[in-house]
Amino acid sequence: MVEELVIAVIAAVCACGLYAMAAARVVRQYERGVVFRLGRLQEGIRGPGFTTILPFVDKLHKVNMQIVTMPVPAQDGITRDNVTVRVDAVIYFKVVDAAEALIRVEDYRFAVSQMAQTSLRSIIGKSDLDDLLSNREKLNQGLELMIDSPAIGWGVQIDRVEIKDVSLPETMKRSMARQAEADRERRARVINADAELQASKKLAEAAKQMSGQPAALQLRLLQTVVAVAAEKNSTLVLPFPVELLRFLERATPAEAVQAVQAVSGAVQAAPSPPADQPVAAAADQPAADLPAAPTADLTTPDLSTRPKVSSVPTSAPPLDEKPPKRQDAQPV
Repeated sequence: MVEELVIAVIAAVCACGLYAMAAARVVRQYERGVVFRLGRLQEGIRGPGFTTILPFVDKLHKVNMQIVTMPVPAQDGITRDNVTVRVDAVIYFKVVDAAEALIRVEDYRFAVSQMAQTSLRSIIGKSDLDDLLSNREKLNQGLELMIDSPAIGWGVQIDRVEIKDVSLPETMKRSMARQAEADRERRARVINADAELQASKKLAEAAKQMSGQPAALQLRLLQTVVAVAAEKNSTLVLPFPVELLRFLERATPAEAVQAVQAVSGAVQAAPSPPADQPVAAAADQPAADLPAAPTADLTTPDLSTRPKVSSVPTSAPPLDEKPPKRQDAQPV
C-alpha cells in the first residue's frame, strides 16, 4: 500500500514537471509574445522574461522588435528624361505592434520588401537623372513616405530608406565624362583669363609707376639680369627696351645743343693751316704756339655792299667731241 502511494506521488510529481515544462516559456528582451488561445488572440502582450501558457490550448508567437535591415533588389527603370538606369536601395524598419504584425499581414517582411520595390520603381520614373545622382536626400524622404503609408496598418514603422547605387549605361558614362571634362576646361580657361586680366592691371600700374622714374626701368632690367645670371648653365640674352630709347630721346635735346655749341667754339678757335703746310704739321704744332683766332662776326652782312659777280659763259666742248690731233705728232 505504501509502495503504491509512493509510486502515485512520484507519478504526480513527474506529471506536474512535464506540465510545467510544457507551459513554461522564456521571452527575450528584444522580443514580445503574442498568445493565441484556441485560435483567438489573448489580450495583453507578453513582455520579456519567464511566462507560462496552457499546454495544448495556448500558442505563443514571438515577434522580434529589433530594427531590420533589408536590401531592396536592384530595379531597372527609365527616368523622366528617358535614361535607362538600375537602382538598388536598403530599407530599415521595425515592428511597433506585435499583434498587428501577426494579424494584419501574413508575412510583414515579404510585404515590406515588395512595397519597397514598387515604390523604388515609381520614384525612378518620377525623377530626373540629375536628381538620382545629386539630390538623393529628397528622393529618400519621398521613398520613405511611400513605403510608410501602408506599413502603418501592419504594425511596422519604416525607420529609414537609402538609395544605395545607381548604375548607368556605358554610353551615358562616357557622355557625362565628356561633359565634366568640358566643364573643367571652361573653368580653367575662365580662371586663366581672370589671371591674365589681373596681371595686365598690375603691369599697367607698374608701367605707370616707372614712367615717373625712368631710372626704375634700368634697375628692373638689372634685376632681371641678376635673376637670369643665377643659372650658370643658361645663355643670357640682354634685351634693349624701347622705353630706354624713348627716355634717351627725351633726355638728350638740351645736352645735344650744348655739345653742338662746344664743337662750334672749338672749330672757330682753331687756326686754318697755310696752303703749303700739310694738315698733319698743323696738327703737330703745340696748342700754345697757335695764334688766337679772330672772333667771328655772326651779324648778317649787308648784301648791297657785296660786289656783283657777272656770270661769264664758258664755252666748253661737248663731252662726245674728240680733241683735234696735233700736227707734229709722229706715229710710233
